[in-house]
Amino acid sequence: MKVLKINNRRYLGSKYKLLPFIKKIVGEQCPGIHTVADIFAGTGAVASAFTDKKLITNDNMYSNYICHVAWFGGETFSAEKIAGLIEGYNEARVSEDNYMSENFADTYFSAADCRKIGYIREDIEIRYNCGELNGRERALLITSLLYAMDRIANTCGHYDAYRRGNVPEDGLRLLIPEPDECLNKGNVCYNTDANRLMDHIEADLVYIDPPYNSRQYCDSYHLLENVARWEKPEVSGVARKMDRAGLKSRYCTRKAPEALEELIRSVRARYILLSYNNMAQKGDDRSNARISDEDILRILEEKGTVKVFSEDYRTFSAGKSLSRENRERLFLCICHDGAKKVIPSALNYTGGKYKLLPQILPLFPCDADCVVDLFCGGCNVGINVNCSRVHFNDSSEPLIGLLNTLKRVPKEEVFQWLYGAIEKYGLSMVSQMGYDYYQCPSSQGLGACNRDSYNRLKADFNKKTERDQEYYLMLYLLIVYAFNNQLRFNRKGEFNLPVGKRDFNDRMQRKLGDFMDRIKSGDYTFTHGDFRNIDPGRYTEKSFFYADPPYLIACATYNEQAGWTEDDERDLLAYLEELDRRGIRFALSNVLESKGKKNEILARWIRDHGNFKAVSLNYSYSNSNYHTKNREEKTREVLVVNYKNGGAEECL
Repeated sequence: MKVLKINNRRYLGSKYKLLPFIKKIVGEQCPGIHTVADIFAGTGAVASAFTDKKLITNDNMYSNYICHVAWFGGETFSAEKIAGLIEGYNEARVSEDNYMSENFADTYFSAADCRKIGYIREDIEIRYNCGELNGRERALLITSLLYAMDRIANTCGHYDAYRRGNVPEDGLRLLIPEPDECLNKGNVCYNTDANRLMDHIEADLVYIDPPYNSRQYCDSYHLLENVARWEKPEVSGVARKMDRAGLKSRYCTRKAPEALEELIRSVRARYILLSYNNMAQKGDDRSNARISDEDILRILEEKGTVKVFSEDYRTFSAGKSLSRENRERLFLCICHDGAKKVIPSALNYTGGKYKLLPQILPLFPCDADCVVDLFCGGCNVGINVNCSRVHFNDSSEPLIGLLNTLKRVPKEEVFQWLYGAIEKYGLSMVSQMGYDYYQCPSSQGLGACNRDSYNRLKADFNKKTERDQEYYLMLYLLIVYAFNNQLRFNRKGEFNLPVGKRDFNDRMQRKLGDFMDRIKSGDYTFTHGDFRNIDPGRYTEKSFFYADPPYLIACATYNEQAGWTEDDERDLLAYLEELDRRGIRFALSNVLESKGKKNEILARWIRDHGNFKAVSLNYSYSNSNYHTKNREEKTREVLVVNYKNGGAEECL
């Protein structure tokens, strides 16, 4: 059976033929790119040129979004199942009328093909709703159907009208979509307004290809949108269009310059690449560009340094003609504010380094192409390093399971579940009801109010045997309402912290939202395992390792039950020596003195390696549950590095 490629579709403004030009500019002008966001992705043609990167795609049309899920999604799928269903659909003979034949027979398609389209689309939805198909498999089948429809449509390339007097012939035949096999499992696809999306994502490179003129894409592709959504709305007019009010783009109106300015100001990226052609005054008024070159340059220059590149090409223009002497321009903006905004973790992990970040981040190399956070804990360091490719590792399976869940599950779904569980267990929600409602003075906290509800939640959690999505979301909710927002299990594997004084307040909600946005945007992987299992041979001299192990002379929660021994300490130091022999840079956080104790193993190791440097850090964990009661006792925390700090400082 023939296969389907992403470019096997006609689409207004497609950049498929310009991909060599776009890739050349990015390759020459944008070094160190690991994450690419294509926020007006259309068919996904440009995104398909960067499948070796972490991809973030977006389009406000669901018919494009569902294709992005098919081509770029990280969910596994059964190729055998897809092939079998497509073969069955192609063999099907449908005699009963349905939504498609009742509304579109003998317009864009023959009556027979309309019946077949409606049957296939309904069958896909039935199979998905009963659990026979996962989300990626559903997307692959819908994509195959949309491409098959587009290939035989009785149109001149769009659905503003169909050819009258031209009787459509039967011919619907689905092909098997063939996505790239080497996709990043962390790819994320969105279906929203691009301007709204920018408050929630960040990337190394943001590619922007907005509509250029007044022709709304939802008008040209309403029928594909209708079939993709499958909400079966009423249609009207000769063109049989559904209500498209919610899909109209400001970039097709006189407000386009205002929309672009709003968008660019909110971009968080190192580079912005904007496509915009030179059709300013070359057609009728509907074809003229809505944003002038002067506005584009003014808006981008407020963000950074701008370079302009151009390429001659012939563009598809709704089937009537090919516009000659057209020039596509790429406006490259090297952003002044390309560095990440420092954010706190959503987890109040013991020993977290958030308050130390102003001291340690400037000491890190600025040119690392991959960072390994060897003992990631709450991830405060890894999510804030100046590198978008980070490998987070930790020995705590519940922690890594929770982090992978927050990365994988859509943010709206997580918050919806949390709100529902809070209501189900009767936990407090001061951000909505206020302290007076619960008759708990803010100075005393919410422990008394939440104790019974929290204990029911904890009991239900500890009864769970399957570590599924609900398990990890329950774990997060326990952490929110637990003493000091900590994560701790007893020897039986039961979560055993008592209730705390806080609830899911505004600050916790903001932290969770920002944290989820960050881990979904970055090229991040989370693994559970012993640090010794991380093979240094997989990394290069451009890599950077950060190690923040349990402190040998401290007694934090994660170091209970002999969690870190002298043998572990020596093995870690030997591991760091191996990194050094391979020319890989590292930084080690540790304490030389605490509560009157000294880490003689660490001190001796630093003395024995004259090429290592220990930088003293000015901070004590006065807010932690293991801090010393005598604050006069000396604590000496250090960052040990095997490279010259000056190399990092010169890059700042």
